[in-house]
Amino acid sequence: MPVTSVFVTGAAAGIGRATALLFARRGYRVGAFDVDAEGLDILAAEQPGIVTEILDVTDPQQWARALEKFCPDGRLDILVNNAGILASGPFADTPLERHRRIVDVNVTGTVNGCHAAFEYLRRTPGSHVVNLCSASAIYGQPELATYSATKFAVRGLTEALEIEWAEHDIRVLAIWPMFVDTAMTTGMDTGATRSLGIRLTADDVAHALYEATRPGQPRWKVHRPVGWQAKLFAATAQVSPAVLNRLMNRWLTGHR
Repeated sequence: MPVTSVFVTGAAAGIGRATALLFARRGYRVGAFDVDAEGLDILAAEQPGIVTEILDVTDPQQWARALEKFCPDGRLDILVNNAGILASGPFADTPLERHRRIVDVNVTGTVNGCHAAFEYLRRTPGSHVVNLCSASAIYGQPELATYSATKFAVRGLTEALEIEWAEHDIRVLAIWPMFVDTAMTTGMDTGATRSLGIRLTADDVAHALYEATRPGQPRWKVHRPVGWQAKLFAATAQVSPAVLNRLMNRWLTGHR
């Protein structure tokens, strides 16, 4: 029986790195992909056996080459679309080019990955796509406006493909953490981080992702909040009127 293969983007640091290490230590064949060559070298030295390769997720040709190299038998068990960037602070004070780059990496990168990997996933019974979403996709977040918008896009893509690809036995799901203690949140000072703190680690998210791809998980559970805060807000949003969700976000982010 072939070893289960996992393709992780944004794997040089943070959640991607923790995910690559966890799956590798559980016996999976792991491909770790990123634009950070130095970070990939450090990862490979720490966990021999991980396949590392440079990948800019915004480039479809690089996706095609990376998948062809990592999946020579034409099969892929798990695709983890983790690569992402953010900028925090007032929307108007953030350069337009930064907004565009966030959209390109977080949305276009995820679309590219799903599109490029489809044939590999389709040939693999019981395959998975895991998209890194965020609790900021519950309601638009001030001071994280464009990042939040990209995660709404990832949420919509996940929901659509979960239905569309079910006939191919491809399970598509999204992981929803609140703020995670990684380089992305270092120095972040927003109303939400002051109210809620940064309580999750990259390992917390990696373990949630690992469990979500284990056999026997319910197919209807498309969205997986991570941590009690994200679970509480996700559950509340399901039953609260939009006006209450708006008021809660104004209060939590200091826009009272």
